[in-house]
Amino acid sequence: MNIQFPNKTVIITGAAHGFGRAISLAFAQRGAHVWACDVLSAELDETRRLCLEAGGDCEVRIVDVSSKSAVDAFVSEAAAQRGLVDILVNNAGGVLGQVGQPLENVTPEQWNSIYAVNVSGAFYFCQAVAPGMKAARYGRIVNISSGAGLGISLTGIQAYASAKAALISLTRQLGHELGAWNITVNCIAPGFVRSNPTTERQWQSYGEEGQRKLIDNIALKRLGSPEDIAHGVLFFASDFASWVTGQVLAIDGGK
Repeated sequence: MNIQFPNKTVIITGAAHGFGRAISLAFAQRGAHVWACDVLSAELDETRRLCLEAGGDCEVRIVDVSSKSAVDAFVSEAAAQRGLVDILVNNAGGVLGQVGQPLENVTPEQWNSIYAVNVSGAFYFCQAVAPGMKAARYGRIVNISSGAGLGISLTGIQAYASAKAALISLTRQLGHELGAWNITVNCIAPGFVRSNPTTERQWQSYGEEGQRKLIDNIALKRLGSPEDIAHGVLFFASDFASWVTGQVLAIDGGK
C-alpha cells in the first residue's frame, strides 16, 4: 500500500515530540506541505529539522490550541497558498503535568485546562478548516484520542478520561455532519506508548512489576511506537479510507 500526499497541506497539532513528531515526519516524507504547531519552541524546531533532513517540507508555529483566535490565525496562514487545509490531525492533548487524585480534590482549573487542550482545541481547529474543506468538497480530519477514552485512564485523571471520550463522540458527530462534503472525520485511540517525557515518567513510576503487568495485558506482549500511531493516521488520511468516517481505531497491541 503506497500512500503519498503530494501537494497536500497538512496541519498537525502537538507536534513537538511523540506522536505529533512521528506524524509530521510521516507526512513530510510523503510529499505533504506540513504545518506543525505546539507550545514547545525548541522541540518544535527539532521536528522541523527532522522533516527537512528527510527531504520534506515543514513550517512550524507556536500555537496555544485553547485560544480560538490563535487557531484561526494559524489555519489562515497555512491555507493561504492554496485556499484550504486538506488534512487536519488533532494530536495536541495530554494531562498538562497533572497526576491522579481523589475526585473531591480536583479544582475547576485543573478540570477545565485539560478539556481546553484535549477537546476545545480540536473543536476550534475543525471549525477553522471546515469552510475551506467544504468549498473544495474534500477533507480529512483525524483526531488522536486515547485508550482512556474507550475505557479508563491508567493515570486516574478523571478529566483526561472523559475528555478523550468526548473527542471520540465529537469525531462521530462531525463525521455525520461533514460527510455530505466528502470530508471524513476519524479517530485513533492509542494504547500506552513511551512517546514523550510524560509517558516516560509514567512508565518509570510503575516499577519492574507494574511494567511487566502492563505488557502482559497486551496481546502482542510489547509496547508500540509513535510510528505505529502515525501509520494509522496515514491510512485515515489517504484515499484508501475514502469510505470510512466517524470511526475509532484502537492501536494498542490488542486488549
